[in-house]
Amino acid sequence: MKREINPSETSRAQAFNYWMKSPMPMVTITKTFDVTKIYKLSKQKGYKFNMLLCWCIGKAANKIEEFYTVPEQGKLYNYDHIAVNVIVNDAKGNLCFCDIPYNDDFQRFNTDYNTITQKAAQSCSNILDEGAAIIGTSAVTGTEIDCIVNQYSGVYCNPFLSWGKYRKYWFRVTLPISFQFHHVQMDGGDAAKFFEMLAEVLQR
Repeated sequence: MKREINPSETSRAQAFNYWMKSPMPMVTITKTFDVTKIYKLSKQKGYKFNMLLCWCIGKAANKIEEFYTVPEQGKLYNYDHIAVNVIVNDAKGNLCFCDIPYNDDFQRFNTDYNTITQKAAQSCSNILDEGAAIIGTSAVTGTEIDCIVNQYSGVYCNPFLSWGKYRKYWFRVTLPISFQFHHVQMDGGDAAKFFEMLAEVLQR
C-alpha cells in the first residue's frame, strides 16, 4: 500500500528541503562484491544468477527503513512492502519491466521471479506493482563493466542498481555493482549501510 506522508514529520525532513527541487538529486556509488557463493549456487542448483542477486538485494534493502520512503513529483510517499524490478526481453525483441515482490522465503521469491518474468516475456507487457517501493535493477551482461551511471528522468526517483558481466578468477567470482539513489530518500551513510548488508547477505 502507498500513502503520502508529511516530510516534516519524518527523519528525511532536512533532506527533503535541500534536495527535492535539485535539478540532479541522484547520487551514484559503486562497489565490487564477492559473488562466489551465489555463482556456485546457481551452477549447482540451476537457479538463475540474476534471480539470486535480486533476492539478496531485496533481503538487504528490506532491513533499511529508507527504502520504504520514496520521493515522487515533489511529494514523499511511504510503502508497506518492496519489490525488485527486473528488465526482460520479450517475444517481440523489446524490453519489458517486471516487479518481483520481495519475500523472505527464497523459494517463493524464486517462483515469483520465474512466473512473472516468463509471463511478461510471453505477453510482451509490463507487470508492475503500483503499491510497492520499487528497487530498480539492470543487468548489462554482454561485457564487464566497472561502473554504470543511470540517466535521471525526473519522473522515476526510486533506487536503482546496475551491473555488467561477473568476473571469474581461480577461486573467486566478483561483480562491480552501481547503486543510484535519490538524496531525499537516503544519505551516503544509509547507502553505505545497504552495501555492507548486501555484502553480508552475499556471503551467507
